[in-house]
Amino acid sequence: MATIQRSLSTKVNDNGKSEIMLRLSLSKNDKIRIKSGIFVLASRFKDGTFIKPRANQQEIAELRDTEDRLISLERFLIGLSETHPIKELTKDFITKEIDRWRNPEKYAPKEVKANKLSFDDIIDEFLKQKQLSEPRERHYRVLQRALHRFELYQRLTEKKTYKFSFDTCTTEDIYAFEAFLRAEPELYDQYPNIYKSFPSITHKTHKVKRPKPRGDNYMVTFTKRFKALFHWCHAQGITMNNPFAKYVSSVYEKYGTPIYIKDEEVLQLADFDFSHNKHLDTQRDIFIFQCCIGCRVGDMMKMTPANVINGGVEYIASKTAEERPETIRVPLSDRAQFIIDKHRKEVKDGRLLPFISQQKYNEAIKEIFEAAGITRLVTRLNPTTGIEEQVPINTIATSHMARRTFVGNLYKKVKDQNLVGALSGHSVGSKAFARYREIDEDMKRELVNVMGY
Repeated sequence: MATIQRSLSTKVNDNGKSEIMLRLSLSKNDKIRIKSGIFVLASRFKDGTFIKPRANQQEIAELRDTEDRLISLERFLIGLSETHPIKELTKDFITKEIDRWRNPEKYAPKEVKANKLSFDDIIDEFLKQKQLSEPRERHYRVLQRALHRFELYQRLTEKKTYKFSFDTCTTEDIYAFEAFLRAEPELYDQYPNIYKSFPSITHKTHKVKRPKPRGDNYMVTFTKRFKALFHWCHAQGITMNNPFAKYVSSVYEKYGTPIYIKDEEVLQLADFDFSHNKHLDTQRDIFIFQCCIGCRVGDMMKMTPANVINGGVEYIASKTAEERPETIRVPLSDRAQFIIDKHRKEVKDGRLLPFISQQKYNEAIKEIFEAAGITRLVTRLNPTTGIEEQVPINTIATSHMARRTFVGNLYKKVKDQNLVGALSGHSVGSKAFARYREIDEDMKRELVNVMGY
C-alpha cells in the first residue's frame, strides 16, 4: 500500500503561510513529491502534525478545516494509487487528477448528458480498454452481476424504480451494496429469482448455487475494484460523480502467517503410491510440479512445452503483466523434469501437463493430502470471520498452497527476499511476501534455550 509523508515548503506566500508538500511512496523506488495546494503557518505545523492553539476558537476551526482538506486529499491519493498501475502514476498525471477531483466542472464533457451509457456498456468498455488478464476480467464480471442483483433487490424491497447508474450512485448506495453482499447467503432463499437471472457463482453447469459468505478481505478487494471503475469513468469523462470521496471503509485486510507444507511433507506426498488411482496420481504430480516452480495456478495451466527453455520454465505472470511484464525463469529440478517426461504422452491439448479445471484440481489436492496422511492441525485466520481457528491442513489445501510451499521453504533456507522473489515473481517490498518472514520452530527453540532458565 502507498504511504504519504507530510512536510512544509520553505517558501512563504503573501499571507505568511507555507504550502504543505506530500511525498507519495508507491514502492521502494517510486516516490513522488506533490504540491498539496494547502497552506498553513509554519508555527502551526510540525513534523507533519497540526499544532492547534488553546484559546483562539476561530483559528482552531480554521486549522481543523485545513486538516480535513488535507486528509481528504491524502485519501484521494491513496485511492488513486490502489486503482492505477505504478507506471501510470507520474507527477503530471497525479497533478491533473487532483485538479479534476477538485474542479470536476472543468472536465465535464458536453456530450456526457447526451450519451447515457448503461453500466453494462461502461463495464464492457472498461474491460475492452484495459485488456486485463482473464482472471482479473472475471473478477469484474462478478462485480457486474452483483450490481444487477443489487439493482433487482432494491426494486423488490425499497425502491421500485431503482436503477444503478455511475452518475447517480451515492456513498449511501455503496454502503447498502456492501451490506447486500454480506447478506446474500440468506437472501438467496428469500429471492431465488434474482439468482436465477444473475447467479453469484457460474460454472459450466446450469445449476444455480448459493453465494458464499464474504469476509473482510473479500469485501476490501471487491470495493477496490468498484472504486477503480469510478476512477476510470472520471478519466474518460463518463461521469463526474464520485461517491467514494466520502466513503470510509469499516474493515481492513487481515492475513495470518502463510500456511504451507514442509520439505519432508513434500517428499512424503511426492513418494506416496497412488498407482491404484490414476486421476489422483496425475494431480499429485501436477501439485508437486507447482511446488517445484512456485507459479500461480492460472499461469501454470497456460504453460505449453514452449515455456520450457534451456532446462527451465519461463513465463510472464498474468497478475502483474500490466504493471511489471517481466519474464520469470525457474530452473527445472530433476523431479520437475521427470514429471514433464512422465506425462508427456498423456497431454492432448498442447499444454505442458494434463491439467483439469481449477475447481477439480483443488478438490483433488485435498484428497491426495488426506490419502498421504498429511493432516496435521494448523492455526489460521478464518477468511470469512477473521477469527483464529485450528483445522486439519488437508481441509484447506489448494493450488495456492503449492506456491506458498515454494516461497516459504526457499525463504527459510536463503533468507533473501530478492533471490526468492526473482523465482516467484514477488516484487521488492511485496506485502504478500512480507508474511513469509516467520522464524521457524527450531530457531524459536534455540532462542528460548539461550535464556538459560
